[in-house]
Amino acid sequence: MTAGVANAASTIRPHPVTLQQAFWVWLRIALLSFGGPAGQIAVMHRILVDEKRWIGEQRFLHALNYCMLLPGPEAQQLATYIGWLMHRTRGGIVAGVLFVIPGAVAIMALSWVYVLYGQLGIVSAVFFGLKCAVLAVVLQAVMRIGGRALGTVPARGLAVLAFVLIFFVGTPFPLIVLGAGLVGWWSVRQGSVAFRGGGHGASKGTLVADANTLLGEDLPAHARPSWQQTIYTALVWLALWLLPVAGLLVALGPDNVFSRIATFFSTMAVVTFGGAYAVLAYVAQQAVANYGWLGPQEMLDGLGMAETTPGPLIMVLQFVGFLGAYRDPGNLSPLVAGTLGGLLATWVTFVPCFLWIFLGAPFIERLRGNAAVAGALSAITAAVVGVVLNLAIWFALHTLFRKTTLVAAGPLRFDAPVFTSVDPAAVVLALGAAYGIFVMRAGVIATLLATSAAGLALYGAGIIR
Repeated sequence: MTAGVANAASTIRPHPVTLQQAFWVWLRIALLSFGGPAGQIAVMHRILVDEKRWIGEQRFLHALNYCMLLPGPEAQQLATYIGWLMHRTRGGIVAGVLFVIPGAVAIMALSWVYVLYGQLGIVSAVFFGLKCAVLAVVLQAVMRIGGRALGTVPARGLAVLAFVLIFFVGTPFPLIVLGAGLVGWWSVRQGSVAFRGGGHGASKGTLVADANTLLGEDLPAHARPSWQQTIYTALVWLALWLLPVAGLLVALGPDNVFSRIATFFSTMAVVTFGGAYAVLAYVAQQAVANYGWLGPQEMLDGLGMAETTPGPLIMVLQFVGFLGAYRDPGNLSPLVAGTLGGLLATWVTFVPCFLWIFLGAPFIERLRGNAAVAGALSAITAAVVGVVLNLAIWFALHTLFRKTTLVAAGPLRFDAPVFTSVDPAAVVLALGAAYGIFVMRAGVIATLLATSAAGLALYGAGIIR
């Protein structure tokens, strides 16, 4: 009887939610968004689908699949998309901006600490503990997303193939996405069910149906815009993005550090397919070698900040912009210039994200019932699981080992650990975090606090520096 009551209750749609009520939920998601895109998407899924039932499983994954195709941080764009679905443009802005603010504030504060006090041992110890916990959080997220997206043998095979191509061969992410989309589209056109819904039925009864959620299955009225509305949306967001860039170029000239930050990170906003890791190598090469804004170790330090603070990993670009302007302040004080440089990098990185969502989401919503398109997007999701696994392994290599080596043999090129450089303290903390998350069912924040405290204890004992 209890099970019957539970099943009946699960079919009751939640009451409408005001934008003010949604504000606090989006803020909660933003504050819990540790662990990179995999962890952030898992947090969003747990709260929006499983807990609040604002959106169903299929609709959530449909939106995610679209965001995976876009340049920029997919988790932030997914929040913007769902916020837009619920409360139109205002809802999208609230969700997308709140997703960025905690990370932006944290990175800015850490940037000030970094240039004023250098690498204090106690700060490094906190980062050390946090990184070990984040490794467990990312692993949990990979398992959670994979369990929902890889319900068929072809989907699992596509994920494995994507992992092999990107980790061992270095195949560009856009090619993997394009290839996976074509496979899914062709499969459905041939009558196969391998990528119909991406095998989400593997959730074994825990799937939240779209019909039983706040958004339901219907297409909202604001997802039927006219061409006039589409053009208006494009003009508004292009102006917000590009007019400040043009103004800096005219007022300061193309060689000024602020003009360079604006143009460089605007370019990154267009080509950052595959998330932060996919673009960081290029950013590091340009920012370190060409512009001289920071050194290689400083780039890694910035990545460490972004990995262990809430928000998108691409927030590391704010740190890069901060150091670039801090070291070439002109007539400004270095701290003021650095702050402005960091905020400018953040603006031109994230404003385009709203353009992509508000411009494209209405058309993607219309295609939600198209089987071939759904198959293509489901196949892309399966491939992205392999890509996220690649990121998790990359992160593990650089967390648990002090050194890695590049292995190159024919078409194969990949990072391998130098086993003699294993960091025992990192291994112990990572295993402890994994035990807490997978066995003790501890929350993300509790785990992060515990490992950061452990990092401080190891520093106090002289085990880590």
